[in-house]
Amino acid sequence: MTTGHLPEYAEHLIRARRATRAFRPDPVPAHTLRAVFSLAGAAPSNSNTQPWQVEVVSGAARDRLGAALVAAHTRNDLSPDFPYREDLYQGAYQRRRQCAGERLYAAVGIGRADHAARAAYNAQSLRFYGAPHVALLFTPANAEVRIAADVGIYAQTLMLAMTAYGIASCPQGLLSFYADTIRAELGVRDRKVLLGISFGYAEESAPANTVRVARAELAETTRFHS
Repeated sequence: MTTGHLPEYAEHLIRARRATRAFRPDPVPAHTLRAVFSLAGAAPSNSNTQPWQVEVVSGAARDRLGAALVAAHTRNDLSPDFPYREDLYQGAYQRRRQCAGERLYAAVGIGRADHAARAAYNAQSLRFYGAPHVALLFTPANAEVRIAADVGIYAQTLMLAMTAYGIASCPQGLLSFYADTIRAELGVRDRKVLLGISFGYAEESAPANTVRVARAELAETTRFHS
């Protein structure tokens, strides 16, 4: 690929990445997994600290983790390491969030007032939407917002690397609501759970994967000073 083609490729790569919520069961080959996660390690971080630790869970371990997360959800056994509250998103942010949710639920045939069906669908995400793999992204135990931001940069780099290799992904903040369960299942200590990324090969025909959400206009989010 020549330098002249790079902008075109970047445009395709970045816009092709989207949240996938239905996967085929086929696992990603081991050599591809290693290539993708090695590439993601090139992500930038403050003073090159590279504060991410990643646990990639597949096969029987993935099944056990999913079952444990569903059980914790049923017990309402929440243990988030990073604070969350329902009023966190307000104004334009909340409107965008609502719009995305409405499009997803409409695509999968769940009505606006059907709260039970919505809750059941959300619980499915704890089994990673059927993805054969999930990557759990951890921070050091003392992590605050700056370190979490570095791990967020790593997460985006990882998902773009996956996209380049033809692998679909879905970042899932909900998984981090059950941090104690994840640590117990994976034998992890002294780390915080920031998020999980379910990944594999997309089931392209699934209704959930037909959803496209709008992006804010540049003028809504960015100002140029000179």
